[in-house]
Amino acid sequence: MELRQLRYFVTVVEEANFTRAAARLHLTQPGLSAQIRQLEKEVGQPLLDRSGRSITPTATGAAVLPHARAALQAAQQISHTVDEFTGLLRGHVRIGLISGAALGEVNIAAVLTTFHRDHPQVGISLTEDTSERMLAAVVRGDLDIALIASTGAEPDPGLGMDIVFDTRINAAVAADDREFGSRTTLSDLRDRPLICLSRGTGIRGVLERACAAAGFEPRVEFEAAAPPLLVRLAAGGLGVAVVPDLTPEQAAAEGVRMVEIEPELRGRLALTWRADRPAAPAAKVLLGQLRIALAPRAATRTPS
Repeated sequence: MELRQLRYFVTVVEEANFTRAAARLHLTQPGLSAQIRQLEKEVGQPLLDRSGRSITPTATGAAVLPHARAALQAAQQISHTVDEFTGLLRGHVRIGLISGAALGEVNIAAVLTTFHRDHPQVGISLTEDTSERMLAAVVRGDLDIALIASTGAEPDPGLGMDIVFDTRINAAVAADDREFGSRTTLSDLRDRPLICLSRGTGIRGVLERACAAAGFEPRVEFEAAAPPLLVRLAAGGLGVAVVPDLTPEQAAAEGVRMVEIEPELRGRLALTWRADRPAAPAAKVLLGQLRIALAPRAATRTPS
């Protein structure tokens, strides 16, 4: 049997679906199925139960699964050890960023450019997605590093996490709106049309968790992928935008007025990675450079 067949088997079990597993492995579904059948032929037993809507391991497959994972991890560690011994960085590093994170004061492109110049043998892939999906990808091992916005949920104990940005979340209303004073409570927003980021983002998660604790669901009528659009919608009188706090000057320039929400809500950006298993040398070096570049500083970036 081959290590790649074991990786295919583990991926199918994790995805519980041949189509999703094939997409994750960048293979065709027939090719993946053929490799799994070949593995089953070599071990002499079926490893997967294909009779249900979801693919599940058979009793034999469940017994083989931890050994397959251990073999893959051991092979990866051998490669990492050799690379560290020779001082060579190679391989591929996969990074995830929340939308708009590369547009703030930290020049992510500059960090990646410097890293690529110093280590040309290392491939880098960069993707933008919601915090929720990227966090799941880090846990699965599909991403090495991600810059996410915290939803306030309890973090996975296997993750390492640096909070690199922290700001208050407040309400933005049209500048001529006289229904609100300088402060409001979360409960006062219960029946208000809200404008917020889409599900899976950090600020939306913070809002939903806070509202659930107060005993209601937020009435989100408008969603957008970036806070600046939320502010513009609020300026047009379409509702109350829940966004990172703006200075009075910034708010006036956008045609809105900021209203403090009580109890206080916080938006936090976090650099995250798997801390419960050895990282590839290339990912380890790039993570170190990002932690330096993203060291906490004045609040000018926008969590989403």
